[in-house]
Amino acid sequence: MKVGCIGLGDIAQKAYLPVLGSLPAVELHLQTRNPATLTRIADGLHLPEGQRHADLDSLLAEDLDAAFVHAATVAHPEIVTRLLEAGVPTYVDKPLAYELADSERLVALAEERGVSLAVGFNRRYAPGYAQCADHPRELILLQKNRIGLPEEPRSMILDDFIHVVDTLRFLAPGPVDDVTVRARVEDGLLHHVVLQLSGDGFTALGIMNRLSGSAEEILEVSGQDTKRQVVNLAEVIDHKGQPTTRRRGDWVPVARQRGIEQAVLAFLDAVRAGKVLSARDALATHELCERVVRAVRQRAA
Repeated sequence: MKVGCIGLGDIAQKAYLPVLGSLPAVELHLQTRNPATLTRIADGLHLPEGQRHADLDSLLAEDLDAAFVHAATVAHPEIVTRLLEAGVPTYVDKPLAYELADSERLVALAEERGVSLAVGFNRRYAPGYAQCADHPRELILLQKNRIGLPEEPRSMILDDFIHVVDTLRFLAPGPVDDVTVRARVEDGLLHHVVLQLSGDGFTALGIMNRLSGSAEEILEVSGQDTKRQVVNLAEVIDHKGQPTTRRRGDWVPVARQRGIEQAVLAFLDAVRAGKVLSARDALATHELCERVVRAVRQRAA
């Protein structure tokens, strides 16, 4: 398979390229407008000159089988449009776009063209979180906190809190019939946000505090007098009388622990099989994020 990787920033380098660069059945093509970055990363992967591209036109001329987009979010609409119009199955690092109208347009375009479009919600594939989908979930609590990072609401919610939103949607055991948002905004910057989703017999809470004093991610699902806790995607603690702890193995790669390897393989397997993937469910997460943005802005007004 000829697979393109567009954008070679931190996430691509840390998470995706170690996976893509190790797959024997993949001919990897890299594209970035930064020549120094392109040379450094391609040299590290021992890629020949023909697999290095300074612009999207050069990359698309390779007749790609699939593409991964890790460019800055503001560039997603233009890049993804070009890929879909060229008929290239596309995996996009979240979010699809900052504006809901752009995300809606991209999903509609993928459906019109019959081309796969996937969004990188890797936590759905992370082993600890996937195991929580098999646990009683009357109450779901997910905290994803940061140190000293208050931010403009839309960028914070679409770039980071979107992981919390999508994970709550993924783990919700039934339809959501009530949505509540609480937030603190000061001088135009979002300090913290709390999202509550509820339905028949369950409540899901998502919390992000950008002035937390600690960078941490803690998921708890509980029900039927049992609880499962996942700490920083690496440690799983089951509470049923006496707590029992399972830790990530010493040799488990970070990309596998965080579900990125599994998400990449699932996408490429679908492409190989000729299965068209829909981003319609991912769009529902973007729609809920837009609802959070509007609620936060109303509180700040």
